[in-house]
Amino acid sequence: MRATLRLAALTLSLALFAPEIAAAQNPPPPPPPQQGTFSPGELVREGHRFFGTVSRGLAQIVETAVSRWGQPNGYVLGQEGSGAFVVGLRYGDGKLYTKNAGDRRVFWEGPSVGFDTGGEGARTMMLVYNLPATEAIYQRFAGIDGSAYFIGGFGMTALASGNIIVVPIRSGVGLRLGANIGYLKFTPRATWNPF
Repeated sequence: MRATLRLAALTLSLALFAPEIAAAQNPPPPPPPQQGTFSPGELVREGHRFFGTVSRGLAQIVETAVSRWGQPNGYVLGQEGSGAFVVGLRYGDGKLYTKNAGDRRVFWEGPSVGFDTGGEGARTMMLVYNLPATEAIYQRFAGIDGSAYFIGGFGMTALASGNIIVVPIRSGVGLRLGANIGYLKFTPRATWNPF
């Protein structure tokens, strides 16, 4: 009974995020570069330092993100773990970097539901667009995710909340197959509660 109520609550909350999901998947043309944003070269350099030897496809993924959403004004470097069997959970921690608003420690957690099974551990770089202030990261971002890899993989998704878009780029290890809909909740302190 409790699991049914949680699944119903998750489905209802995800239905409320439908406009943000659509906005993240179908963005307007990228704006011209602005002061305080990170260039593709800067992002690729940081990504190579962070991901190490698994970053062969990083430049292509960053170029795809920049051509779709423009230059981000922040990024997060961290690690996360997740698991799913129809209903899934994801937990992670890292640091948000900005050029002119300072850096912040961030934690994220979130549920998902869909045709998804498996588990993974991932190093994650999240590109953050239209962040008005560092505190604005502390909210929920909804989106659609898909994974298909055995042992290793590299992928990109998009999550949105209002005008702010977060694009996680993950390099994971594990066994994961499927697609899901869910959200990530960013917090200033670690918590086990994904809702």
